[in-house]
Amino acid sequence: MQPKALLTDEDAVSPVIGVILMVAITVILAAVIASFVLGLGDTAAQSTPQASFTFDYEAGEPLTITHDGGDTIEAQELYVRGTKSSSEDIDKSWESSDVGDVDPSSEVAAGNSAEISSVDGEYDLRVVYESQDSDNSATLAQDSGPDA
Repeated sequence: MQPKALLTDEDAVSPVIGVILMVAITVILAAVIASFVLGLGDTAAQSTPQASFTFDYEAGEPLTITHDGGDTIEAQELYVRGTKSSSEDIDKSWESSDVGDVDPSSEVAAGNSAEISSVDGEYDLRVVYESQDSDNSATLAQDSGPDA
């Protein structure tokens, strides 16, 4: 038997590599399917929107919160929460008639604003996103008054 003949004989290499590749593909496919069955795969679809808001406060005037840019968000999923003054809390949906300037069934996009009346310099407010489809919630913006 010649040692060189063994090194150049590749008959057994191709079937072994084929079997290893098929097993690897099967394992990867099974892992992906298992992640979706167990509910791990749908978390990417429930991401928090990215948006920026500005707060404009002038003493004696309503506080204005403006959506400056980023994702468009359904009005029913945005809330203004916190304290308006040293003695009054707020927990209002953006779609409520005394907060937002959008139709309740519409979306909040860049340029839309909300006015909060009876705010003094001690306010501490947050714009909160709460998904209607899941338990996902996040604070998108926060601002405190000059006296807070």
